[in-house]
Amino acid sequence: AFPRKIWSHTVARQAREFSSIDMAYPDAAGFVPLREVIARYLATSRGITCTSQQILVTNGFQDALGLIADVLLDPNDKVWLEDPCYPLARAALEAAGAKLVPICVDDEGLQVAEGMERARRARLALVTPSHQSPLGVALSLRRRLALLSWASAADAFVIEDDYDSEFRYVGRPLPALKSIDRNERVVYAGSFSKVLFPSLRLGYLVVPDELVAAFAQANRRRNSGASTLAQRAVATFMVEGHFARHIRRMRSLYAARRQALAEALSAVFGDAVEMDARPGGMQMILRLGDGVRDVKLAKLAQAAGLAVEALSSRAIAHTCGEGLLLGFTNVAEADAMDLCRRLESAIGTQLGRQASRSK
Repeated sequence: AFPRKIWSHTVARQAREFSSIDMAYPDAAGFVPLREVIARYLATSRGITCTSQQILVTNGFQDALGLIADVLLDPNDKVWLEDPCYPLARAALEAAGAKLVPICVDDEGLQVAEGMERARRARLALVTPSHQSPLGVALSLRRRLALLSWASAADAFVIEDDYDSEFRYVGRPLPALKSIDRNERVVYAGSFSKVLFPSLRLGYLVVPDELVAAFAQANRRRNSGASTLAQRAVATFMVEGHFARHIRRMRSLYAARRQALAEALSAVFGDAVEMDARPGGMQMILRLGDGVRDVKLAKLAQAAGLAVEALSSRAIAHTCGEGLLLGFTNVAEADAMDLCRRLESAIGTQLGRQASRSK
């Protein structure tokens, strides 16, 4: 589904136009034309008003978190972290010496009141407001306003990880938290890895005006400037309209694959499990009944060659129920039924009763 030929031609063209200046160390803040097109893209797609000077290009989300920690965190500073969470984010913050404060997530997202009760003077809060990882819930407007109010009062910052907001299949994508950030308390993190391809290792931050110099200086110290060739290629890919067309195609393709997998799961498992398919994202949750352990089932599925993850493995201090995380973006519609049958063969007898099979 990725437009390989267009991308290859774009990269080749940029390589031919590569100058001696491009071969020097890259700008610590990133390739200026890419930052400019990102600013325009965020204005139209995410409702974010920012200048290109506020944007820093990074080597993906992990690099972005490391940069944020360098600028904003001191050892043992407290950080609110959604519970359950994205494990690599947890690992990156722990490596930075942060003292993590796991905050429960419910149907409205991060429980801001719990965060204020447990660590009102925390330095940072890391959130996935458009599509919580892994539960898929969106942070409600009430909670968004409460979170921003807390950050302003506590002189704290909110890291908005907007990792897959482009992929929403019911209604329009939700506006970013950053779009209502009137007091400049949000550091917005975006990535091209999910939208284009992971090995690109290219992401970006939108930082408050007052922090631009500090972030640029820290990035220069880290010597972590992203590849100029990759940045030039992405900038051209976006300017020429290929990026927007690719997102539209992928949104349609993923919606069809999501629907096909949901229908196949229902046909194969019947009411032995409960599907939790949120309006957006790139995975769904197969909720399990009482007494069924997701870690055991995930191991059985993995032994059968299936990419399945236990939901409970994402929890830190709170319980989030037992379930299996199933990605659907790489599941072709024609393969959905066969994969679900393989999953049922691997875990069916562990569900308390044999799931019904599709004939």
